[in-house]
Parts: sequence; C-alpha cells; structure tokens
Amino acid sequence: MKRDIRDLLNPALQRIEVYKVEGGQEAEIKLNQNESPFDLPLWLKETILDEFRREPWNRYPDILPFRAMDAYADFLGIPRDCVIMSNGSNEMLYTIFMACLGPGKKILIPEPSFSLYEKIALLLQAEVVRVPMHPGLDFDAAAIIETARSRQVDFIVLSTPNNPTGKSLAYDDVCRIVSESDAIVLVDEAYIEFSREKSMLGLIGVLPNLVVLRTMSKALALAGMRIGFAIADPHLLGELAKPKIPFSSSRLAEITLQHVLKNYYLVTDAVAYILGERDRLYSELDGIPGLEVFASDTNFLIIRVDDAAAVFRALSGSGILVRNVSGYSLMKNCLRFNVGLRDENDRILDKLRKL
Repeated sequence: MKRDIRDLLNPALQRIEVYKVEGGQEAEIKLNQNESPFDLPLWLKETILDEFRREPWNRYPDILPFRAMDAYADFLGIPRDCVIMSNGSNEMLYTIFMACLGPGKKILIPEPSFSLYEKIALLLQAEVVRVPMHPGLDFDAAAIIETARSRQVDFIVLSTPNNPTGKSLAYDDVCRIVSESDAIVLVDEAYIEFSREKSMLGLIGVLPNLVVLRTMSKALALAGMRIGFAIADPHLLGELAKPKIPFSSSRLAEITLQHVLKNYYLVTDAVAYILGERDRLYSELDGIPGLEVFASDTNFLIIRVDDAAAVFRALSGSGILVRNVSGYSLMKNCLRFNVGLRDENDRILDKLRKL
C-alpha cells in the first residue's frame, strides 16, 4: 500500500492555509488590497515600454537588478551596498526568513500582524513567540522588549505602520527594540509614506542588527510590477542575500522603477491626496452610529461593526469589495478598506450610513 502523499511533504504544511482573498479581485469599487487608486499616467507607461522594447528578451536580466538598486540607493541617499531588490517585498520576506530561521530558532511577532510572517516561520519550523497588541490595537513596546529578552528570541519582525491594524510603533520605541535586543530586527515599512512616524533608514549602519523592508506596491502604485527592497548594513545584507533567487526581477520592473523615481512628484501628489481623503473618511466614519473607526497611519482604515460578515456581504452586493479581517486576534467584527478615489469613498460612506 502506497504512503499518503502528505507523508512525503514538509510536515509544516499541515499547519498552513492557502492564501486567499475573500470576494476575489474584481469589483466595481475595489478597496480590499490596500492598493493605490492611481495608475501610472499613459505617457509614462509609453516611455517605459519604449525603453523595454529595445531590451533583448531572449537574454537573462542581471543576477540582481543593479541599475534599479543603484537608483533607489541614490534616491534614499544611502550607500549602494546597503540595498537589494526583490520580486516584491514578499520574495524578500522569504529570503530574509530563510537566512535567519529554522528548527530551534525563535521569532517574535506582534499580534495581529501581516499573516505571511507566521506562515513563512511555520514553514521553516521556527518557534513563533507572539506578543499581543493592546485592546485598542496599539503596539505594546514594553512587552516586546521584555519578551524578546526573556524568551531569547533570534529574530523580531515589526510591521510599522502595521497591517492589518493601521497603527505605527513610535520611532523611539522601534529604536529601543532594535538597540536593546540581541536579535535581528526586521522593520517592514510597507506603508511608511503614509505614516506620521519617521523611517528607520537613518539608523542603517548605526544599528548592525537592523533590516528595513520596503515595497513599491503601495505609495508608488506599482503593485503589478512586484518590486521590493531590503536595506541593511552591508555585512548583514551580504549574509541575508545568500538564499536569494537569482534573476527574479524582470527588466521591465527595473526600468519602471527608474522612471517612477525620476518622476516622484506623481507619488508625492498621490500620497497627499490619499492622506487628505483618509482624514475626511475618518471624520465621516466617526459620525456613523453603530460603527467604531480606528485612527490610521496607513492608506487604509479599520472599522468595527456589529456583524462584519453581514456588512461585508452587503457591501459586496453593492459592488464594493473590502476585506473582512475578523479572523485576526483582537479584531472581531472588523473590516478593512483602503482609501480610493473621492467618488468611491463617497459610495462606501453612503452605503455604511444606510447599513
């Protein structure tokens, strides 16, 4: 009798769910994946495609996208050997976790946080040490520091501003966690352009155990291009890069990033619009009876209602797709939706008032 096929697989797979997006990815008003509501203008796309057409498509790209890495390092004003680019920040997460974790290693993850962190950690058979947020969904910095010390964790990951809660750790608290810990600390700054707090980039090279993760999918509106970066001390980055898949970033993504950085006013204008609409949405939502809205440091908002599943269905039935995040710890009956265009924001406000 043949063995069960599952016996031949990584046993950690039994504890991991397939990633799903409830409601799909198509809707009249799509607000469920924290995307920018603004696509690149057609003239910029044409410029990018004109350059890409001249590339040899039968040849591999560089092992790493060195031209884009140089451009991003120059943009940030940091040494070029502190930067590595990946096919989306998710690929960089897998790379860094593979370099840092394995059986016998401990990772500290504040809870709730981005679900992919725990998924990769479990896959690598590391021990997950969870530190709950406060009931209001704010980070508990003191508990993170104390737990990291008492449990002797090897790795800490901080999503700040945090997905799914929308809250940031204070800059000084992040500094304390990194400086007072013996662990490698990964600070995921996917939403930093929308934050009231400072980036940790200024401490690269000062704190040798610090790694900063960036994505171009949110503020830079390049979710479809899959561009992410890790920034760290060159000695640490050289080790973290060893599991990196070669040739994983396309020349199209590299060319696109270079042109967007040259026209960064498009990003600045979009972020200013999103922040203005975020404040307007928060103010309007705060006045709707039966709904609790949480202050946000990102491009999305969290609301709590009496029955999240029913509200999700009602919104979906009206062509408005949001994310039901009720499955996260401390987030029972919570929904998440990103800031859209003004008429899209007005539509969801109108529907929520009626509900």
